[in-house]
Amino acid sequence: MVLVVFRIDDLRGIRLDSLMIPRLQRLYCVYGALVLPLLGSNVQAEVRLHNLFTDHMVLQRDTRVPVWGWANEGETVTVEFRGKKTSAVARNGKWMVRLNNLKAGGPDELRVSGANTLVVKDVLVGEVWIASGQSNMEWPMTASFEPAGDIASASEPMLRLFTVPKLKTNSPVENIAASWRRTGSNSVAGFSAVGYYFGHALQKALGVPVGVIHTSWGGSPAEVWMREEVLAADPEYRRNILDIYPGQLKQYQTNLAAWEKEEAEAKAAKQEFTKWKPWPAWKPSELYNGMIAPLLPFAIQGAIWYQGESNAGRAYEYRRLFADMIRNWRRDWGQGDFPFLAVQLAPFNPVKDQPVNSSWAELREAQMLATKALSKVGVAVITDYGNPTDIHPTWKKPVGERLALAAHAIAYREKLVHSGPVYRRMTIKDDTALLSFDHVGGGLIAGASREEAGKGSPIWEIVKARQKDDAQAFVGFEVAGEDRKFVWAKAEIRGKKIAVSSPSVPKPVAVRYGWADCPVVNLFNVEGLPASPFRTDDWPMVTAPKSVAAK
Repeated sequence: MVLVVFRIDDLRGIRLDSLMIPRLQRLYCVYGALVLPLLGSNVQAEVRLHNLFTDHMVLQRDTRVPVWGWANEGETVTVEFRGKKTSAVARNGKWMVRLNNLKAGGPDELRVSGANTLVVKDVLVGEVWIASGQSNMEWPMTASFEPAGDIASASEPMLRLFTVPKLKTNSPVENIAASWRRTGSNSVAGFSAVGYYFGHALQKALGVPVGVIHTSWGGSPAEVWMREEVLAADPEYRRNILDIYPGQLKQYQTNLAAWEKEEAEAKAAKQEFTKWKPWPAWKPSELYNGMIAPLLPFAIQGAIWYQGESNAGRAYEYRRLFADMIRNWRRDWGQGDFPFLAVQLAPFNPVKDQPVNSSWAELREAQMLATKALSKVGVAVITDYGNPTDIHPTWKKPVGERLALAAHAIAYREKLVHSGPVYRRMTIKDDTALLSFDHVGGGLIAGASREEAGKGSPIWEIVKARQKDDAQAFVGFEVAGEDRKFVWAKAEIRGKKIAVSSPSVPKPVAVRYGWADCPVVNLFNVEGLPASPFRTDDWPMVTAPKSVAAK
């Protein structure tokens, strides 16, 4: 019975959508006599904390930290932490105080007093990061590459984990039914593998507490993680995203009804039925409402993001959409331009023998464009870790570690090489294209000389096969002349540049590298970080609208 009381209390402050109401109705049928008294005025009079403030939590250091909850109108609520007290008066049933410039350390207790007293124990102060996206961020430790040892040894007192429950809602909610957990084998096993490996690497390097808040949903497109008002304010988003949803919903309902009819007929005929159930239409903003809004304005250092597969068919749109989503989060969090670190899409889909156009390549380009459009945005490239036959590559440890490396440079301003080579410019000399790069580090190399490059990854075996007997040979470069027909090209190092040429293209005008759904590439810097795929041309994109592509 105590458990039921706790769960119902957890839901206070959450505006429920129609999907959750039946669950509460079923709960009431079983515990109705117990639940009804709990909804009376006695419980409403108590001071309550948002569920981000639970035992084992991490507060962000060196900033103003909001602490908030609910209480009776006009009630004075006092928060005490590390010997300092601050108070606020509840307005419209809510209260908030701010703790200033906390230093890393702990554990401590957070005491909240009003009509009643709440004590949050084992509170740490350090670095707090959001981990969000779709299935590759959601991918758990248990399903990652050789996880048994890491799960068994997971016992880090300074690393704490929080998972936001999945929730789709039509309007923003205020609270979440979850709590912080200490790091251990049980809490790590089902946690986001990328999120865990990121937090683990960051905590070990910084030597301060780290908290990772995981909020993701497999298959989700970027627009469901954005506030509806942001989408509605942009004519293109309103036309291409918001206005088409009713039609998508109607089509889903039609497809579902047809599927259910087929299933019923198969059962009646005692026939096997293996047809996939139709996938529900994603409603714009529904995950922002249920899984981002309730986190605001919890103090954080930054966010890591692994998403894009569901937007690959609309990569041209993603060039703006991704940057606008980051702006949306930054505005709503009210912390300025906090660091935002994304994972570039991994290689996937069949490997092509000849150069081709690619929607996934265009999506990777859109991800990289955000680093130029916005400050404090980074992209972790993982071209050496992919599987042509699996959209969920299991190698999550190098992903988390590369994100952590980017955090050291972008969030903590450490002087280190945090990125692989990024294309800067091209010059043409006779029959050769000379390419210059940023983030060269100590120099350029063919990544196959690195023993750890792509360890265990199928895509890396294809790289080595294409190199044949030359371990220093570059693969993945293509060149085109004025006819815009790309062919595979020879590439070689000239100082800190790459020279690209082909005997079949005497007058090159454009170069592409890794321009494929499943790029087979091996350009690295000596620090062991792979170059991002790129193109030097601005020729029409396969995902561009017809009005744009025709130009």
